[in-house]
Amino acid sequence: MNIEEFQSYCLSKKGVEETFPFDEYTLAYKVMGKIFALTGLDSSVFTVNLKCDPDRAIELREEYEEIHPGYHMAKAHWNTIDFTGSLPDRFLMELIDHSYDLVVKSLPKKVQMELETLGRLGV
Repeated sequence: MNIEEFQSYCLSKKGVEETFPFDEYTLAYKVMGKIFALTGLDSSVFTVNLKCDPDRAIELREEYEEIHPGYHMAKAHWNTIDFTGSLPDRFLMELIDHSYDLVVKSLPKKVQMELETLGRLGV
């Protein structure tokens, strides 16, 4: 998966915005204002930080050499994934979905309901 495909996939999810909250190089994807994916545009290797269930994060790191503890993130809850490695696009999309879903579940119920309304409106 290249960066354009990554961007398109993230933006296809409901309630998502693309932002640069830290500097002009760190691209973040937020659902209803909460970050679920980050990538550095100034990096020589295309990597993405994604939120992950702590137990699954450990399993993924042990199984795949492209997955590491989250760079500059809470290591228990974030992984850094090398998107230029041999991981299939379908699997990368599943990891993005998992991160998105974890963040959505952590949103207040009122915000989750707003997100559902956006989904029904096709936004």
